[in-house]
Amino acid sequence: MVASPTPRVTIARIAEDAGVSLPTVSKVLNGRADVSAETRARVEATIRRHGYRRRKPKQPQSVPMIDLVFHEIESPWAVELIRGVEGEASRHRTEVIISECGGTRRPRRAWIESVIARKPLGVVIVFSDLDADQRAQLAARNIPCVVVDPIGECAETGPSVGSAHFLGGRLAAQHLIVLGHTRIGVISGPMETLAARMRLAGFRDALAEAGLALPDAYVRHGTFKIEAGETHGSELLALRERPTAIFASSDLQAMGVYRAAHALGLAVPGDVSVVGYDDLPIAEWVFPPLTTVHQPLREMAEAATRLVLQLSRGEQAPAPSLELAVRFVQRASTAPPAEPTAGTPVP
Repeated sequence: MVASPTPRVTIARIAEDAGVSLPTVSKVLNGRADVSAETRARVEATIRRHGYRRRKPKQPQSVPMIDLVFHEIESPWAVELIRGVEGEASRHRTEVIISECGGTRRPRRAWIESVIARKPLGVVIVFSDLDADQRAQLAARNIPCVVVDPIGECAETGPSVGSAHFLGGRLAAQHLIVLGHTRIGVISGPMETLAARMRLAGFRDALAEAGLALPDAYVRHGTFKIEAGETHGSELLALRERPTAIFASSDLQAMGVYRAAHALGLAVPGDVSVVGYDDLPIAEWVFPPLTTVHQPLREMAEAATRLVLQLSRGEQAPAPSLELAVRFVQRASTAPPAEPTAGTPVP
């Protein structure tokens, strides 16, 4: 005997269980703002409990689009990702809507309402994440989300595309070790992010493998911005026994270290070698050209765009997360250390 198919959950059932009217459920599903927060929460909870999914429209959207979300846009790092997403989207005749979280790691309520109203094919969110409620709202409306460079563990963020941060940190340290450096400082990124933690872990791992210590005084934490590189670079280079090399966890941080060295009358790489991370176009333009770890930003953005389009067609993700390879790029900002100078050992 063939079992009867499970009846599909309707918005009428949602309305009945939530104790609201059909129009109220419709307003919540369409992201309308004229619903109280308490009612919206109750309806959303009922939607999640029933696993409700809206049927996909039979006719494709007249203007298919993808939402691309950044925590901050004002960065050449963001520009590379935008180029990757727009290039891949254009090959699929899809437009891109770019928005910003205003410096936070999660989009605001207004963003989720606008996305629901637009009904994009999917969302690509960069170096940020959605909370459980936001993910549930998108899932209920069949709007897939892919994270580029997730800030947390991949199992928590859903489908994601990143790069081999641990290996990148190791490659930076190994290069400086081979050159003969034993006093190596590091400027890490914000430790609440997976990228910063893994780059620092790879860096530490390579030093430990070579039998080199990493004193606490040689470790700094900051943002991935130029200002952080300048501030922390100045601190490291002002030590009585300063490091002969600094690994900056982004190219922008490395630019800040250049500024700090110049202000102190130090030469790169004569007095201090500098390694960056990302391999942005600016890395070739500065003087001396920056030795760095190449992170395939455009390829990551392209892969995320292809994945979100696959998911929008109802296809399964080939893997929960995709990690692209990094490679080391040697230029002119690193050299063997100069003759050691006397100084008080760093504690």
